[in-house]
Amino acid sequence: MAVAMASAAERAVLEEEFKWLLQEEVHAVLKQLQDILKEASHRFALPASGAEAAAKQESFVLSTAGTDQVKGVLTLQGDALCQADVNLKMPRSNQLLHFAFREDKQWKLQQIQDARNHVNQAIYLLMKRDVNYHFKTGSEVLKRMFAPALPPDILVNFYINLNKLCLTIYQLHVLQPSTTKNFKPAGGSILHNPGAMFEFGNQRYEVSHVHKVECVVPWLNDALVFFTVSLQLCQQLKDKISVFSSYWNYKPY
Repeated sequence: MAVAMASAAERAVLEEEFKWLLQEEVHAVLKQLQDILKEASHRFALPASGAEAAAKQESFVLSTAGTDQVKGVLTLQGDALCQADVNLKMPRSNQLLHFAFREDKQWKLQQIQDARNHVNQAIYLLMKRDVNYHFKTGSEVLKRMFAPALPPDILVNFYINLNKLCLTIYQLHVLQPSTTKNFKPAGGSILHNPGAMFEFGNQRYEVSHVHKVECVVPWLNDALVFFTVSLQLCQQLKDKISVFSSYWNYKPY
């Protein structure tokens, strides 16, 4: 009898603590998340749809420690590279290859646009649950691009990696139809190593040289910090709800 009363009392205490968690702490954490994500969204500095003011331009110098094989300057405007000026010193011949974006071309960095869209969607969902909303269950909480044109044996790729803007240049070797090499096409990786093979326009190629340069974009680093803090807050809240869920042997998510 005493054990049963103790269990009932313990359950009542846990229910009160869980009610406080849902009604008080969840809202406090969500408000904190909303503030952090708003700061993250400001770092992207992308113009709103239909806005007259364009995003400011930022120029970054590309370099690789210990080598001058590739040098260049990239100009980032919002989620697009609007200018690129690159010099490549060709291996063996040391011939200098220069190329830049045509004036009417930009290189869209979809990763930046996607990240901004996800942040805005998260903020919208958080704003739908104001302080007066009462959570009842744990489940609720949970073309040609360059001028001059690139040689046919050169491919380039611009992309974002964490807080860095990267440029990879591939020098290619055309595989003749009569070659005895076993053709093994590479997958969809962003970065390929020398020896990787692929097919483009009914022609098979092998990567002979790879040159990679990068530069740090400070506001991307800020955004990553905000994302990390937000994820930690979400995980802590999820862990607290899991404690109550495991006590009642019930999974609300």
